[in-house]
Amino acid sequence: MWWILLVLLYGLLKGGREIVKKKSLEKNTVIEVLIIYTLLSFAFVLPGIKNALEVNYLYLLPIALKSFVIFVAWILSFKAIKQMPVSLYGVIDLSRVVFASGLGIIILHEEMTPTTIIGSILVCIGVLLCERRKNLKDEKVSFKIVCFTMISCLFNAISGVMDKILTKHVTSTQLQFWYMLFLVLYYIIYIIATKEKIRIKSAIKNYWIWILAIMFVIGDKALFIANGMPESRVTVMTLVKQSCCIVTILAGKLIFKEKNIGYKLVCAAIIITGIVIAVL
Repeated sequence: MWWILLVLLYGLLKGGREIVKKKSLEKNTVIEVLIIYTLLSFAFVLPGIKNALEVNYLYLLPIALKSFVIFVAWILSFKAIKQMPVSLYGVIDLSRVVFASGLGIIILHEEMTPTTIIGSILVCIGVLLCERRKNLKDEKVSFKIVCFTMISCLFNAISGVMDKILTKHVTSTQLQFWYMLFLVLYYIIYIIATKEKIRIKSAIKNYWIWILAIMFVIGDKALFIANGMPESRVTVMTLVKQSCCIVTILAGKLIFKEKNIGYKLVCAAIIITGIVIAVL
């Protein structure tokens, strides 16, 4: 079950990325972090250009669509994580389990085994408990920011399903190269259209952005390889990815000194139990 280990690696790196995002946004704006982060990530995958140019160009349009979905998801998620505790964001982000499982069943016709159903129910219970109105009020998080996170979860789930479909026709290297190239183009167009000022020197000196880019490239490579394995299933992969919440909750306590950590750990324990049951 190498694909599960690769997805677990992705999940742990994703949790680490949420922490690094929060730190990088202390020095720069959302768009500054995103454009430099994306440019650096693209630079890291440039060595694969020879293999990338051998892609069947019929698949560039769906890859461009996938990139646009992530382009929107990233803007919303970065705005959300800048304004809410990283531990709370990490748990609410688990909502993507519901979206991805539904899309996996509807679009990919994946079967929900009894253990997967029980696991998904537990994950949903954990997420709903964390999103209680009282808990959000205690954290001083607006409904708009929660909506940003939920929409980002939906778009990430759509991207995950597209990955599974695309990796049947293109290699992980090809997908990562073109996906990142389109993202760079989208952010350049966004900056030109909005005329937003970018402090390039400040962003380049922000070493958190460099760490973010490295973690992103490694994590996505692992995920694309896992997606390319025939036996991998989107429904189970989505559940395994949620291991990231443990990292964000612990970081919320140890690094950011956030509140309600005990309650969030209970929610996370319910979610992790669901994940373990689902992959049995």
